[in-house]
Parts: sequence; structure tokens; C-alpha cells
Amino acid sequence: MRMPDPDQDVLARRLDIIAALRKIVPVEGVIAEEEELRVYECDGLTAYRQLPMIVVLPETTEQVSRVLAYCHEQGIKIVPRGAGTSLSGGALPLEDGITLGLGKFNRILDIDYGNRCVTAQPGVTNLALTQAVSADGFYYAPDPSSQIACSIGGNVAENSGGVHCLKYGLTANNLLGIEMVLMDGEVVRIGGKHLDAGGYDLMGVVTGSEGLLGVITEVTVRILRSPATARALLIGFPSSESAGDCVAAIIAAGIIPGGMEMMDRPAIHAAEAFVNAGYPMDAEALLIVELDGPQVEVDELIGRVEKIAREHRAESVRISTNEIERENFWAGRKAAFPAVGRISPDYYCMDGTIPRHRLSEVLNRMTELSDHYGLRVANVFHAGDGNLHPLILYNANNPGELEKAEAFGADILKLCVEVGGVLTGEHGVGVEKRDLMGEMFTENDLNQQQRVKCAFDPTQRLNPGKVFPTLHRCAELGRVHIQGGQTRFPDLPRF
Repeated sequence: MRMPDPDQDVLARRLDIIAALRKIVPVEGVIAEEEELRVYECDGLTAYRQLPMIVVLPETTEQVSRVLAYCHEQGIKIVPRGAGTSLSGGALPLEDGITLGLGKFNRILDIDYGNRCVTAQPGVTNLALTQAVSADGFYYAPDPSSQIACSIGGNVAENSGGVHCLKYGLTANNLLGIEMVLMDGEVVRIGGKHLDAGGYDLMGVVTGSEGLLGVITEVTVRILRSPATARALLIGFPSSESAGDCVAAIIAAGIIPGGMEMMDRPAIHAAEAFVNAGYPMDAEALLIVELDGPQVEVDELIGRVEKIAREHRAESVRISTNEIERENFWAGRKAAFPAVGRISPDYYCMDGTIPRHRLSEVLNRMTELSDHYGLRVANVFHAGDGNLHPLILYNANNPGELEKAEAFGADILKLCVEVGGVLTGEHGVGVEKRDLMGEMFTENDLNQQQRVKCAFDPTQRLNPGKVFPTLHRCAELGRVHIQGGQTRFPDLPRF
């Protein structure tokens, strides 16, 4: 008797899935050839690569719903993908899963100045939101450095921030409503154009959920009036410690800048060589402080910040005199990541958050770790809210250097937790920090989080393998299901 060939069975099933998907989306929207799949084999965490089984590119919410419903019925895993700029491997494909790309969801659907909000599809880039309303004197506040490329749907998935998040908040603070498709194909709406929704804060649960709970197909965000005046100070310091102490002193003085960013010497030199922003090349650390609001208030605050900087050993202070100069100050910081790519064959971008008053201590400890691992590090920080982005420089062609860079990065994240911080500020957990979740959460904590996952996705087909170091079956955590549009949670254990 001839035994069945497992490889032939897998191939036949794949062909069946392709045929079914091509009945839902246009034929060109189903990508199955190996050469074309290579485009989707990784996201911004390029150290990890995996060809997806199939990529599907729907164009409408109905198509997304039908694709998910089909995958739910057939037991097929789904990996949602936006622009692919995730630095934590959040969109890393699965060999036996479908990558659901949302690049064709790229339209702004509504601009409502009366309610000061914009409704857009998830594939619209972050910067495009501001560009759409800037002529009328508005902007969208969260502005990640990758804003020219990253999508608003991905911003929601990772709860992204940016240089202005200190004063104006992360994505969560500027999000009003979403449309989302659940794994079984049900389309749900949470929030809207109003400032606050009644009932449980489900939008808060979904924001930062990294594609584990549903596929976002529409986003409504808050837009703000452009400030009457915005000016920036470019401040050079003799050490990272003095710059860090200045950051804490500015906040302690009751001043909340529109943005406050810090760079160390390697990052300063890389950025200056890349964009010629006029950075002080003799500085060991650079602080960019932006103040916005009415002109009289900005002028007053500039004087106060300059005085605080001088008291903390600032060696140089430049104050922007016009908009071009202010934008030039920021150009180097915004280009820091690609700039560092010119001074090292590879770099590993970390993301952790610490209490501001521990910044100097953490910088010193990071220097010790750099010496220990024999790898250089260039530091760029959202200094105002303590969000660190150390860039660990290495050469992947040298055996063992990637592993050393990862170990270095893990020690930085453990240090963040040790001093009272968290594993991520805006890049998410993905696969990068998944195995470090136990450093921050107890097993009971992680089980509770997975119960929420089970409430939205009982079969755990959405983006499996991300965030949680150990994946439990929903039955092990207590029965959960979604019925009649309401989320049913299991009985919670008492601790």
C-alpha cells in the first residue's frame, strides 16, 4: 500500500488556499511566487527572515473580513502587516501562515475640522496625515522618526510616539476611533469622532496590541491647531550625564517642551555628516529642546531653559531664529537612524523606557556594557519621556557579532526594568523582546494578558508567536468567547 506524500499534501493544500483567496481578492492581490514573497520575508528587524506561505493584499474591509473568516474556518494563521517598518519583528511572517498586507488601504477618508479629526485607512503614512491638514493650520502630533514611511495602522498596533510625545502624547492619546475585523470576520467599531466612548476602554486594549487582537481597517485620529510659535534650542554638553541632569531639571522646573531629544557623540557626528545640520562637533552630548505656544510664552521659556542649561555645564547654546533653522535642528535627529547606517555595516536599534531621573545612571551603565561586549553604541533618546533608542553597532559578517549585539541589547532592556522602567516605549515586543517578558511580568500577569488575547481570538490564529514567551491554549486559561458583539472574559483568579 502506497503511503501519502506529506509534501504533496502540503502543496495541494497551499494551492487550494491560493485558489480560495483569489476568489475573494483580485488575482494580482494574491502573491505566491517565491521571488515576490521575498519582499515580505522580514520587517525592520532584518536579522530575522522567513518566507510567508502566501501574501494577500485586500483592498476593502469586506475583503479583509472574508479572508479572515475563511482562515478562521480553515484553521490558517494570519500575520497582519502595514508598512513593514516594525523594529521588533511584529510583522515577521510564518512559514505556515498568510501575511495580510494592508498597503492598498492608503486613502484619507474624511477630514472634519469641526470635530478636529481625520479618518484614514491604516496604510496612510503618518506624515501624510499632517500634510493633508497643514494648509489649514492643523497637524497630527505623534511623529515617529520613520513618519515618512510608517503607517497609521502600524502606529496604532505599536502605540508609536515620536519627538512631540512628551507634550502631546503617544498614539493612544490622539486616537479617537477604529474599525477592526476580528479573526472570525466580524467587523466591529470602537470609539468614533467623540472624545470619550462609554463602557470598557477597548480602544485602549487594542492600541499597542501588535496585531494579536484584530486587523485594523480604519482609524480616526485627533488633529491639533499648529502652534502660533515654535522655536528650538540646540545645546551642547561636555558629557551625557550633564545633559541627562539638564533634562530632569527642565521638567522639575515645570516646563513641558513640545519636544526634547538627546544624542551622544557618535550619533551627533553621524547625523552631522549626513545632513549638515550645524551640530556642535566638540560636544559629548546634544540636547534639542523645542518650545511652542504663544510667542510671549515661548520667549519666556527659552530664557528659562537656557539658564537651566548653563547651570548644568552647557558649553554651547543656539536658538533658532526662523522656521528653516528650527527644522534644520530637527533634521539631524530625524535622520539619526539612517545616518548611523553610514558608520557601521549593521546596527541593532533598541527601545526601552526609564524614569527620567535615572538617565545619567543608565548612561553610565550602558558605557560599561559597551566595554564588556566590545561593541560601540550610538544613543538617541526621547529624553523628555525617558524613551531610549540605543543603536548597537556591529558587523553581521563577523561570526558571533549579531549574537553579542542581541545579548548587549537584552542587558540594556533588563537594566531599564531594573531601574523602574519598561521593556518598550513604542517599538513593541514582537519577537525581539518576547523572551524578556518574564523580566517585567509574573506568570500570572502574562496569563491575564493572554486571557484578553483569547477573548478576541479564541483559536489564537492572529500573529501567533509574538509578544508571549509561552503560548497557552485558551482552554487552559478559562473559556472565553465573543458573542453578540460583547466581549466575554473568564472568571479571573484571585491573587
